[in-house]
This record gives sequence, structure tokens and C-alpha cells, in this order.
Amino acid sequence: MTDLAKLIKAYDVRGVVPDEFNEDLARQIGAAFARLVQAEAVIVVRDMRPSSVSLSAAFAEGVTAQGLDVIDAGLGSTDLLYFAAGHLNLPGAVFTASHNPAQYNGIKMCLAGAAPVGQDTGLRDIRRMLEEGIPAGPVRRGEVTHRDLLAEYSVYLRSLVDLSRIRPLKVVADAGNGMGGHMVPAVLGDAILPALPLSIVPMYFELDGTFPNHEANPLDPANLVDLQKAVVEHGADIGLAFDGDADRCFVIDQNGDPVPPSTIVALIATRELAKAPGAAVVYNVITSKAVPEIVTEHGGIPVRERVGHSFMKATMAKHDAVFGGEHSGHYYFRDFWRADTGMLAAMHVLAALGGQDRSLSELTGGYSRYHASGEINSEVADVAATIDAVTAHFAGKGISVDRIDGVTVELPGGWFNLRPSNTEPVLRLNVEAATTGEMIRIRDEVLSLVRGTSSSA
Repeated sequence: MTDLAKLIKAYDVRGVVPDEFNEDLARQIGAAFARLVQAEAVIVVRDMRPSSVSLSAAFAEGVTAQGLDVIDAGLGSTDLLYFAAGHLNLPGAVFTASHNPAQYNGIKMCLAGAAPVGQDTGLRDIRRMLEEGIPAGPVRRGEVTHRDLLAEYSVYLRSLVDLSRIRPLKVVADAGNGMGGHMVPAVLGDAILPALPLSIVPMYFELDGTFPNHEANPLDPANLVDLQKAVVEHGADIGLAFDGDADRCFVIDQNGDPVPPSTIVALIATRELAKAPGAAVVYNVITSKAVPEIVTEHGGIPVRERVGHSFMKATMAKHDAVFGGEHSGHYYFRDFWRADTGMLAAMHVLAALGGQDRSLSELTGGYSRYHASGEINSEVADVAATIDAVTAHFAGKGISVDRIDGVTVELPGGWFNLRPSNTEPVLRLNVEAATTGEMIRIRDEVLSLVRGTSSSA
């Protein structure tokens, strides 16, 4: 029997197919989602994983059995779902396991207007309905209609960022055999709309949910190696890496070096603040200290939030923020129903690069001010006790200590955040400092406390 607590995670549904997640469960979740949203129709999108076809069809059966109609949008990225939910003002679901390996699949759901569905906004209710049993629907079953939204999505994104007058750029794009291979030609190429001054060098655009080249997880440096080499070999101006469901984008400069997502957050924030002076910009607790500094310097209001899209989107709504960004390559836009979209983020970077004559490394240099450790994971026996011990150790040593998300300690020469994973007994450490030496010193002091009586990963 499937462990629903393991399958239904903080922000989505995700598990191994068919052992943890199968058509019967997808059908039940579809019925539960229909009862939750009580809308006239539900949008369904799917990625390129082999199991997505049957799982999404089963979900649609569950929805229609409850009397709701289904708009089947076919193949698409997660941000295509968000566009559809905002554009049509309907709830929906996309079948994807994002960057997870081939044996996984899952569902990301949203309400009308692309409002997030998390534990407190629907997932807990869906789990309860699955456990208690879902009542039969009305006699009248809903109908399934097919609607291709790719062209409307592409036109909308191009209306937000004008790339038609930038200087010519050579762009290497690595889709990792994920949905980027479907979306990039539509938005940045000429598959649907007039050509832009972009020469696209495609990498792994073939839709293949078995991921024959590398995992579609750009957060792992090993999965960027091919793109880094290709950017240099082709003499490209920029490299773009998309994750499996193409809602995240990572950037490589002309030298083949990764541009930290925090740097991209700061760059896009300045562009959005130029359109909305004085607006709020939301950033998470792990984002570089440079982000709030740069937002303030450009007349914006920086707002700090814990990690996670549901928290980011809620805080953006509360402050009517124009933009939000996370260290993990998630970028949220008020003009995109406060949802995250890797494609729109990529377009902003291309516009910034193509609108002036400097290289990408020169352009982004001014947005990168500190030295970061990157995320370091440690397996621990007791997550809460370990965080308490680290907090006690640094009491009185730091300039400030807060527990918004795990513990964040600001020290005279830098800061660190230690927070628990949402899904496993792991602590994630991020350190940033003014110098590499100070970053290493803080990193090693924290790790000695975390790993003193635990194994590491």
C-alpha cells in the first residue's frame, strides 16, 4: 500500500512509478482535486516522461467522474500550466517529477489564477479524502477537450520582454531531454513566432523521459559540464540550462562559468524595479546578501522569506511584489501571476545582455559581491536537536540570529543558514562571506558541530 505521507510532499505529489504512484492513485487524486476546486473545468498538462500519458489520462478520468470538464493542453512545461491557470482563470495540474530521475513521476497542482497548492492550501485536504474515500460524483460526467496553448503562452512571454531589437547573440541551450526542448523553439526560436536575433545551438532537445545524456537537474554541477564545454567550443555569448519541467533556468557565461542564481535574481530585480519604481522584491533566506543591498540601491523594498514556492508566492501577494527569486533557480514574476518561470527569467537575461555590448561575465560582475559555499547536505540523527546545538554555540557570537527557516546567523565576516530538508533527515548548510577564507572558516566551524556526532552526505 502506498504511503500517502511519503507520496504527498510539501508542495506536490511525487513518487516512484508504479510502486509508489500509479494510475489508480492518479485517478483518485484527480477526483479529490475536482472536489477541492469545485470549478467548471480543470487544465491538465504533461511532460515527456513515458508514464505521464497514462497517469494524466487517469487523473482526467477522476476529474470528469466528479462532473467537471477537463482541458487537455498536452505536452508542456510547468510554467505553461501556470500561464493557462492565469490566462483562463482555472485550476490545473501538470504531470511531472521535475528534475527527479526517470523512475519518478508526480503532479504539481495550482488553483485558478496560478495560486499555489501546498499542504495548507489543498494537499492536506486531498490526502484526507484519499484516506477516507472519495464519494461518487454526479451522474453527468465531465467532458475532455483538447486545446494547444503553446502559441498563446509564447505570444504572452514575448509581450513581457522585447528581444526583437537586441544585438545578435549565440545561445547554447541544454534541455536535458526535458520540456525545454519543446518550449525553447516556441518562445526563443521561430517554430511559432517570427525569428529573434538569437542563434540557438540546441543540446539534448529530444524529448526523452529516460534522460539518456544526463539528469535534467542543473542544480547538480555534474549536469552542467556538457553545456559549459559547448559554450566555449561554439564561442557562444551565453548558455541556458533548463530542468526537466523547464520551470527553472540556470545560466552559463561566455567563459563556461556558472552564474550564481542569486546574481540572476539581482539582475532581474533591477530590470523589474525600473518598470515599477519603489516596488517590493521577495528573496529567500539563502539568497546572497547582495540581493537586498542591490534592491535597496535601486529604490526597491527587499522582503525576506523562507525557502519554498508557496511561501514566496504568498509573500509576493501580501506585498504586491514585482519580482521574487530563490537560490535554486526559481524566479517569480508579478506579470506572470506571481508564478515561477525559467523561460521568462532567461528572456530577461538575454535582454540585459543583448541590450549592451559587454560580455555576460562583465555584465553580471557588478551583481556578485560575496563568496558562497553552495548548499552542503549532512545527514543527522536528530534535525531539531542539531539546529538547537548550533544555535546555542553561536549565541552571543553573532550580530543577529533568526529562526525564520532553520537558523540564520549573521557574523561579523559573513553569515550562514542551516535548515532542514522538507523530505528527508538532512540539514542543508549555506555560507556566505566577504572573502573565500572567511567563508571556509565559518563553513568548517558549522560543519564540525553538525557532523560531530552524525554521518555526512
